Amino acid sequence: MAPWRKTEKERSGVAIYNFKGAGESQLPLQIGDVVHILESCEDWYKGYLVRHKGFEGIFPKSFIHIKEVTVEKKRNTENIVPAEIPLVQEVTTTLWEWGSIWKQLYVANKKERFQQVQSMMYDLMEWRSQLLSGTLPKDELKELKQKVTSKIDYGNKILELDLIVRDEDGNILDPDKTSVISLFHAHEEATNKITERIKEEMSKDQPDYGTYSRISSSPTYSLYVFVRNFVCRIGEDAELFMSLYDPQKHTIISENYLVRWGSKGFPKEIDMLNNLKVVFTDLGNKDLNRDKVYLICQIVRVGRMDLKDSNTKKCTQGLRRPFGVAVMDITDTIKGKAESDEEKQHFIPFHPVVAENDSLHSLLGKVTASKGDSGGQGLWVTMKMLVGDMSQIRKDYPHLVDRTTVVARKLGFPEIIMPGDIRNDIYVTLTTGDFDKYNKTTQRNVEVIMCVCDEEGKVIPNAICLGAGDKPVSEYRSVLYYQVKQPRWMETLKVAVPIEDMQRIHLRFMFRHRSSQESKDKGEKNFAMAYVKLMKEDGTTLQDGSHELVVLKGDSKKMEDAGAYLTLPSCRQHVENKGLTLSRSASSVGGLSVSARDAFSISTLVCSTKLTQNVGLLGLLKWRMKPELLQENLEKLKIVDGEEVVKFLQDTLDALFNIMMEHSHSDEYDILVFDALIYIIGLIADRKFQHFNTVLEAYIQQHFSATLAYKKLMTVLKTYLDTSSRGEQCEPILRTLKALEYVFKFIVRSRTLFSQLYEGKEQTEFEESMRRLFESINNLMKSQYKTTILLQVAALKYIPSVLQDVETVFDAKLLSQLLYEFYTCIPPVKLQKQKVQSMNEIVRSNLFKKQECRDILLPVITKELKELLEQREEQQLQLQEKKYCVELLNSILEVLSYQDAETTYHHIQELMVQLLRTVNRTVISMGRDDTLISHFVACMTAILNQMDNQHYSFYIETFQTNSELVDFLMETFIMFKDLIGKNVYPSDWMAMSMVQNRVFLRAINKFAETMNQKFLENMDFEVQLWNNYFHLAVAFITQDSLQLEHFSHAKYNKILNKYGDMRRLIGFAIRDMWYKLGQNKICFIPGMVGPILEMTLIPEVELRKATIPIFFDMMLCEYHKTGEFKKFENEIILNLDHEVEGGRGDEQYMQLFESILMECSSAYCDISKTVENFVNLVKGLLEKLLDYRTVMNDESKDNRMSCTVNLLNFYKDINREGMYIRYLYKLRDLHLDCENYTEAAYTLLLHTSLLKWSDEQCAPQVMQTEFQYSQTHRQLKENLYEKIIEYFDKGKMWEESISLCKELAEQYEMEVFDYELLSQNLIQQAKFYENIMKILRPKPDYFAVGYYGQGFPTFLRNKVFIYRGKEYERREDFQAQLMSQFPNAEKMNTTSAPGEDMKNSPSQYIQCFTVQPVLEEHTRFKNKPVPDQIINFYKSNYVQRFHYSRPVRKGSVDPENEFASMWIERTSFVTAYKLPGILRWFEVVSMSQATISPLENAIETMSMTNEKILMMINQYQSDENLPINPLSMLLNGIVDPAVMGGFAKYEKAFFTNEYAKDHPEDQEKLNRLKDLIAWQIPFLGAGIKIHEKRVSDNLRPFHDRMEECFKNLKIKVEKQYGVRELPDFDDKRVGRPRSMLRSYRQMSVISLASMNSDCSTPVKMASESFELEVAPRKPTKSESEENVLQISTQPEVKLRRSKKRTKRSSVVFADEKTAPELSDMKCLSRKYEFMSDTNLSEHLVAPQKTSVLKQMSFASRSMPTIPGLTLSVVCTPAPDETNASQRLSQQIFPSTSEGDKKILKKRRVNQFFKTKLISS
Repeated sequence: MAPWRKTEKERSGVAIYNFKGAGESQLPLQIGDVVHILESCEDWYKGYLVRHKGFEGIFPKSFIHIKEVTVEKKRNTENIVPAEIPLVQEVTTTLWEWGSIWKQLYVANKKERFQQVQSMMYDLMEWRSQLLSGTLPKDELKELKQKVTSKIDYGNKILELDLIVRDEDGNILDPDKTSVISLFHAHEEATNKITERIKEEMSKDQPDYGTYSRISSSPTYSLYVFVRNFVCRIGEDAELFMSLYDPQKHTIISENYLVRWGSKGFPKEIDMLNNLKVVFTDLGNKDLNRDKVYLICQIVRVGRMDLKDSNTKKCTQGLRRPFGVAVMDITDTIKGKAESDEEKQHFIPFHPVVAENDSLHSLLGKVTASKGDSGGQGLWVTMKMLVGDMSQIRKDYPHLVDRTTVVARKLGFPEIIMPGDIRNDIYVTLTTGDFDKYNKTTQRNVEVIMCVCDEEGKVIPNAICLGAGDKPVSEYRSVLYYQVKQPRWMETLKVAVPIEDMQRIHLRFMFRHRSSQESKDKGEKNFAMAYVKLMKEDGTTLQDGSHELVVLKGDSKKMEDAGAYLTLPSCRQHVENKGLTLSRSASSVGGLSVSARDAFSISTLVCSTKLTQNVGLLGLLKWRMKPELLQENLEKLKIVDGEEVVKFLQDTLDALFNIMMEHSHSDEYDILVFDALIYIIGLIADRKFQHFNTVLEAYIQQHFSATLAYKKLMTVLKTYLDTSSRGEQCEPILRTLKALEYVFKFIVRSRTLFSQLYEGKEQTEFEESMRRLFESINNLMKSQYKTTILLQVAALKYIPSVLQDVETVFDAKLLSQLLYEFYTCIPPVKLQKQKVQSMNEIVRSNLFKKQECRDILLPVITKELKELLEQREEQQLQLQEKKYCVELLNSILEVLSYQDAETTYHHIQELMVQLLRTVNRTVISMGRDDTLISHFVACMTAILNQMDNQHYSFYIETFQTNSELVDFLMETFIMFKDLIGKNVYPSDWMAMSMVQNRVFLRAINKFAETMNQKFLENMDFEVQLWNNYFHLAVAFITQDSLQLEHFSHAKYNKILNKYGDMRRLIGFAIRDMWYKLGQNKICFIPGMVGPILEMTLIPEVELRKATIPIFFDMMLCEYHKTGEFKKFENEIILNLDHEVEGGRGDEQYMQLFESILMECSSAYCDISKTVENFVNLVKGLLEKLLDYRTVMNDESKDNRMSCTVNLLNFYKDINREGMYIRYLYKLRDLHLDCENYTEAAYTLLLHTSLLKWSDEQCAPQVMQTEFQYSQTHRQLKENLYEKIIEYFDKGKMWEESISLCKELAEQYEMEVFDYELLSQNLIQQAKFYENIMKILRPKPDYFAVGYYGQGFPTFLRNKVFIYRGKEYERREDFQAQLMSQFPNAEKMNTTSAPGEDMKNSPSQYIQCFTVQPVLEEHTRFKNKPVPDQIINFYKSNYVQRFHYSRPVRKGSVDPENEFASMWIERTSFVTAYKLPGILRWFEVVSMSQATISPLENAIETMSMTNEKILMMINQYQSDENLPINPLSMLLNGIVDPAVMGGFAKYEKAFFTNEYAKDHPEDQEKLNRLKDLIAWQIPFLGAGIKIHEKRVSDNLRPFHDRMEECFKNLKIKVEKQYGVRELPDFDDKRVGRPRSMLRSYRQMSVISLASMNSDCSTPVKMASESFELEVAPRKPTKSESEENVLQISTQPEVKLRRSKKRTKRSSVVFADEKTAPELSDMKCLSRKYEFMSDTNLSEHLVAPQKTSVLKQMSFASRSMPTIPGLTLSVVCTPAPDETNASQRLSQQIFPSTSEGDKKILKKRRVNQFFKTKLISS
């Protein structure tokens, strides 16, 4: 195989296919992955992924697209930079970043945002490919770049990514090459742009941002139109007049663009076929703001009169006839709101003329109002908005606009008339006519023929232009309307003649009738004429607007004679003035007469830069003709309309300066000319004419030529200033000051021209004059007259504007000195705001960029700034003043940042000394919501950034005393910390934040050096200063903007490459500073433990390794001082909790913490053991905290609860009361979220156990925000109890509520004597007692859950838990919910314990089955008649032991009697705590297994059967409305011989000689079974007795048969097992309220013997078992078996306070119950029918599926289960009891006295039996 070779050119590539990669050496790739290639070999490359540099391997060449790159070598490293343009690279990284967010949006189902991002990404991809193509013209490339950057910035904003700041060309700003201030302003500008963009996006109109922004900001723009095709069936030549039209005003706003179209469907000039391009130019913002703008095309047919005329030879040809119009709304294109693309074709539909009297203009109105169908006829055009005037667009869009492109100008002037733009166009519009038919029978077909003639009547050739793009013609013929009396032409022509000919020309209009027949038409002559002169006698031009011309009739030849008509009036108004006499004598004047019956009107518009319609202005322009009127004309100039003046700006200025120069030896006109000049400059300053600034500038530089004007201008200006400074009235001075900039421009330009002409002559005199002029200004500033205040303000405002020009002809240093005096002569506190604004302008001028000028000006500026900023102590600075201050400071720093460091050293020093602390204090005093805070912070950052090491040293030395220096450092540290904690910049200003961090880091390190030098030794040691330093440094290192691991890959790399990881630098600095403290370290323990911990938790390995040893140093330090390190330990534990919960810390940290501290302690024997204990403690805490954090975002609240309990147990163990309470309340809140009210109550009870019933004040750690108003233990405990009682009430745990109520009642009665509260408490107790008896409480099921396998978290792994189900929760539902929390887990289908292989497997296995709670003994119920409602509660509450039973087969199986071989395997579970408790589940702490023999199982089964009969009897005793069916089925199932499987099977299995012989040890058990069989008879008898009374007639035969079966059974049993008798009982209902029955109907079957329970209610832990720990007793095998045996017949009753168990048997009595109302009974019976369908195997000890159970007489499944318990507990006989036969022969009840009997009778206690086993 060929060797691997290093690649030279192939260095970077992109994966174009997915590559899975087989084996470790191959690198898997996904499409789009960028790889850096290191080596190549045959068909393979070796390299790594750019995003994961650790992943290196080989991959096939064919899978990679190679990209061009350039390799930059820096020292020993190579940096590979893509060769693509930077914007393409930016688009690529943006798409990567957006792509990952896009996927997240999909997962989060944010559909709208997902689609928005997708659309933006598609746009970027398309634009990227266009950028890469390299085929775009310059203008399109520029526009595309703008679109791309705009889209990226917008997308980043809405996706909350970092703001990207750019320069004017759209390139990303490099912070290293940009000053801090520039960077700040770039951020501000970018933010504002994007905010505007978002507003536009949110509005309905969504313009193309690039075009829209440029159009709205440009004063001039143009519309480019390219006519692609004209589709229309004409058959003759046509003329297409295209123009822009305003439909609101019904006016055409541009020249026509004329296209001559041939009859064959091509342009007349075939060369123009693909070159019909026009630019409608001179459009301004007024046009942009028009409501509507249309592009229209008027089509004129050129040919015969009527197209239908077939005989073309006889028809008159060449007639211009109206044909139709085409109209398109282009408003959105004009305004930049619609896409402007020169490739997109638009169709403009054609609308023909319908009626003959429809003029083209009237048709326009109709078409724009309603759009009809064009039938596919019309124009195809493309168009694009172009920004700029003609010269600009030719430069920017050379591919669209070249020299051949036609230019159609606006009808009227553009908003800016540039010098050199000579224009002399007169637009004439033929509007309307009204012609009488005279001797004709029909109306005339009038054609107007227009020409331009001189005073002799000769036609001036080529003076008329029909439209742009057409050659000029000598004669124009109008459109012809057929037989229309009042034709309306509205045709606009342009008359263009030389300016010198204007005085002698006129327009002549001839009117001729045209015939459709050529023969007739030849004989037609002109029947009338009209004319108009273009200039008036006074030299002004014809006024714009409409003119009604006089129609002259007469000899057609005379009409061509100028001498004949020029003497006649041309306009109708003249006729009205003179007319009547004239018309009478008309025949005597050249043979022409005025026609009163005919009318003709035109309108004119003059667009001329040389012709004016104003007499006053004309007089000034031609002042030499009448010099005697000069003064009057100069004064009149002020009343001339501004528009007219600016139009003739150049001519007017030339006239003024000519007047001045031609009177150079006199000052007669100086002031008048000066005032006129000031007026013109003021006019241009007006907003209306502000665009003419450029015109004025251009005039001064290119056309102004008055070399001596400067002397006169300076003289007049000085006169005005001197007059004003004396307080005398000088009216023009304010206007003059406002015009100062241009006055000085004229002065400077004049002086420059003079100097060039005379080679620098009179320079000294000029400088002296200038100096004196500035002195006059300074005198004005010193003036104390009230009249001068306004002038001083104006001077401050406008003086800076003159500097740029003055500097070119005047010594800069001298000028700076004059400015220095200018500012210093103003009193200190006067006009401060204006001074600062003025200084800002000075700083921005070129003057300030010169070092020698700054030397003079900077001190006065900094002094002013300092004074103004420090006034805050006396009075709060106004926002505006602060703004001016910060702007000035910005400007200074900006200038200094771009100068050479050597030239600015002292200036930065000046700023630093004068302003650094002032700016700092300003920042400190400002609120974080102040709008200017960010500006000041940027200034401070800029000052610090520009300071070098010498500056820092110099600044430190400026402090006179150490205390002053300490104050400064403390101020700075506090301010830095505050700014880091509350960043003043928006969160997306990443570049600004990083630059600030870099500057702060350097400053912190510099100040740290100072601390080491000056404040480390004992005498000078400043604890607070060092403390502030450490806190600042830690705040710096832990700030969000430096936590690189939280950022995207692109951002991570960008920051790392640009700024490095600043955390390491400051971290190492902190470490070094700590070790320098020496014996002073103890001052910072425990204060610095938290901050240092925060720093060590940063996930940067080297930093951790460097800083964790500080902990050991702290421990050692405290140990040497106190002999322990408790303070340190407490602080670590407290802070670790907060930090880990906040997201810091990981497994790696835990390992490093352990290894580093253990390594450090190994050298110190005396402390190593203590350190080890501490490390183990922290490790344990960290494990639990990390578990807790992991599950905090988990959907499973169970896991969160488990981890919370683990933590609170941990804190309890290590005696951290505050933390313990904190997690108690977290647990409580989790329970409340799940509505686990009982568990929430038990959780809060743990808090109460820490409190006493005393008036002792509460310590802060036991307080909780919820109960802050509680001051003492008693108050807090009382409030907690009330809250707990409320929770217990909601959880139906009224027994617990009562217990707490009693405790409270005792306090109210015996301690605080608050009987009012006591009464309320007793009422509450009464309610709870009533609830117990009347309200249904469903029992919960309990489930055992095992989590096996290493895939589970540590707190679940290979552990078994008992869960308390919710009300009516089925095992299937519980299990489904459990599995949903662990979707990868596998469900185990067996209930047996798993093997070690499963426990060690990496998978997850879950085992879940139902278990039965074991009732614990309650001595207070012994020998007492306890109602079922009370006893049932304890069957499923306060339980800690649970059973699970399953049948097993042993020995040979008898197919006819399975009882003999059916053993029961019973597993007992003991939980860590009783249920219910602070959780709904607890871990199983011990498990034991016992096996129950078939005989013992038979005893249990019989016992349960008897219990069930007894319960049923009890129920029927209490409620006579119960349906009889259940009782019938129960009794019949036992007594009927057909199904009598029960004890017949037992007899066969156990009551044999063989069994007795084989099992002599079971004799006692056999006796018990016989005893239970014997007792069944009286129970059945009692049941049959009740059945007899209730049975209906139709069931009587059934009852009779059942009674007969019972008699047979009774005889048999009594014969074999003896007689048992019950006392007589009365069947009447007595003693118990009927409401008790409600609880009975809800219970499932309960096995008393096995203590199975199928319901749920919560468990309160014994109050003394607060430690939450159980050390279970481990019995021996025999002992446990015996216990299990006992449990089988008698519950192991554990009292809550673990009282000693009694051995004596006890019987619990229950009274009879009264029947409930019928409706209750129906409802409840439905309920217990539902309960009967539950799986008996989960409730019965004996499994239901065995064949024995099928035969068992009592276990009919269709029978509803009847809960309720009379015989609650049956005890196992003591081992030394006498045998069964002895007991059977005994009287069942002990002898009872007659009195006692009466009492029993009286109480009507229905007591079935009472067994008392007496130990011998």
